[in-house]
Amino acid sequence: MVIKFIAILFLLPVLGLAAPFTVEQAAPGVYVHHGQHLNIDTGYGGDICNISFIVGQKGVAVVDSGGSPKVGRELRAAIRQVTDLPILYVINTHFHPDHVLGNAAFKADHPVFVGHHNVAAGMMQRRDAYMKNQPAWVGADAEGSEMIPPSLSISGLENLDLGGRILQLSAQEVAHTNSDLTVFDVQTATLWTGDLLFIERTPSADGDIRGWLQVIRQLRQIPALRVVPGHGPVALDWQGALDNEQRYLVLLLDYIRDAIKQGRSMEQSIAGFPSSENGKWVLFDTVNKRNIALIFPLLEWE
Repeated sequence: MVIKFIAILFLLPVLGLAAPFTVEQAAPGVYVHHGQHLNIDTGYGGDICNISFIVGQKGVAVVDSGGSPKVGRELRAAIRQVTDLPILYVINTHFHPDHVLGNAAFKADHPVFVGHHNVAAGMMQRRDAYMKNQPAWVGADAEGSEMIPPSLSISGLENLDLGGRILQLSAQEVAHTNSDLTVFDVQTATLWTGDLLFIERTPSADGDIRGWLQVIRQLRQIPALRVVPGHGPVALDWQGALDNEQRYLVLLLDYIRDAIKQGRSMEQSIAGFPSSENGKWVLFDTVNKRNIALIFPLLEWE
């Protein structure tokens, strides 16, 4: 299939250069902007995750909005290059800041904001920390950032109709976070996993690694032709991508369990992680250390 790109130029006030905001047409009516593989703690600029929109006969659904109002505005401008149809829904796949802090750019469209039934609580729990860190993360682009909780909360399965186009939303059990939501476009058999799937970028845990492995097994049953992961390229061989992620998560889980059994400390465990995954993932050293620091104390009480 021929892939089209839309390039929208915005000025970078510091450098005085133009930075392209590109959108890939991944399938008919399905558009994806790919974020960069940057570390969120080092001034990442708000643009590290995949953000998307889907066009139906009645209107548009956004799937994740980016990490700042500026990124959200860029996505909205890309939508307006494709269609003048109303933006009906803004769907957040979970509450992490790189996925939700672009929501404010769509307030004037009065969409239905959609998320897992745990998203609102997660947003409120972390709102102060996210707002405090946002200037360091995105600089002046932090202006206007706010947490916008869903007005439609999903428990179990629910369909959204864009007009001749049904989106199947599924609230997952605790996995990457406690608020993971998947989106399946029936028309093109395209699946949005949010951060339940990382491609290229090291998977980052913030929930329950055991639950994550269970959800991976469930995702494999979905009849998708392509997958839009939370980070990384759109995948046709998405089962292979899940294999890679599962391999790392299983290694991580088994390693930490063994370290606890052997009486090693968390610090010793971070330093002694096997090198077999080095070179297979972007930002591995940084993210893997965070994962061990998060998972180790949880498994101590297993």
